[in-house]
Amino acid sequence: MPHETPLVALLAGGLVLAFILGSMAHRLRLSPLVGYLLAGVVVGPFTPGFVGDLAIAAQLAEIGVILLMFGVGLHFSLDDLRAVRRIAFPWAMLPIAFGTLLGWGLALGMGWSSWQGVVFGLALSVASTVVLLRALEDHRLVDTARGKTAIGWLIVEDLVMVLALVLLPVLA
Repeated sequence: MPHETPLVALLAGGLVLAFILGSMAHRLRLSPLVGYLLAGVVVGPFTPGFVGDLAIAAQLAEIGVILLMFGVGLHFSLDDLRAVRRIAFPWAMLPIAFGTLLGWGLALGMGWSSWQGVVFGLALSVASTVVLLRALEDHRLVDTARGKTAIGWLIVEDLVMVLALVLLPVLA
């Protein structure tokens, strides 16, 4: 009785490879995240060998983002954000504005429309909250004033990006 198990194959292949490459990265004194990213590249559709089902991979990626953001939420509260708001809000807006303007200018130089340039610029201005949180955890800085400020800054950036993602379809 043959049956296909693409979800199990993708999860097993991806997790085993992530474990192996994450361990190798750790032995090289790199963050295991480097190994996890490489595992995704190896399992992805642009490299030879095992290629997972792209539809399932996309759904798992969405679940992964949800879980990662849940993890960020576990480390931060609204009280923490209020405590660092005078630094986080203005300084988070600066790289967003700079990245958006840079992307907009580059896109115009390539012949893209202004709207495409704004979307490209917003994509350039996004920082990885999860990567920074992991680095702060590795260095035991999450509960320090600098760590809380950095996380607050990135949460403000994430909130701005969520707002942009909600407004872009409406404005387009």
